[in-house]
Amino acid sequence: MRYMINFLAPAVVILLSVFVLAGCSDRAQADEAISSANKSISEHNELFAKARSTYAAVKQKIESGDDPSEEKDSIAEAKNTLEKARKHLQDARESLGTVADLDVDPSVTKYARLQSEAMDAQLAAEAKEIEFYGILEEDPALQNNREKAIDLLSEVGNDYQKAKKIYDEAQKVADANPKLIEAAPE
Repeated sequence: MRYMINFLAPAVVILLSVFVLAGCSDRAQADEAISSANKSISEHNELFAKARSTYAAVKQKIESGDDPSEEKDSIAEAKNTLEKARKHLQDARESLGTVADLDVDPSVTKYARLQSEAMDAQLAAEAKEIEFYGILEEDPALQNNREKAIDLLSEVGNDYQKAKKIYDEAQKVADANPKLIEAAPE
């Protein structure tokens, strides 16, 4: 299908795992928050990849001229999977939000704040992407909603770009403070 926009969203990866912090209590709380966020992000990324894989398969069938009405179940599956993925990203964001109230190095709180902001942008993009899946589910060939779908995908792309920019900024903070913010194993 010529007018379908193909976009890739960056998978969310937290690059925090171990903190060298002052204060045992705050350090333990920060470690727990980061551990919880990393687990939620990992679960998000798995589901996100699954949703994107389903979407890509459906898109390929639609573009090849196959009857798109047969793909409604796959589209609904991608939508539901992305909704589940979002819940994990929301959990990760909430975990990181607790770091702001801890007595830790300012670069650590800045990093956690930037990651949270990036997650907000990604969550906004994913919400719009779910809306797109809803349109696609109802009108797989986009005969009645093509312009709305294309506009929505443009917004999705902009939100993912915003998220990427903030994730990159957070990475710079991590790179500038390698003794405080250690990369998580991949």
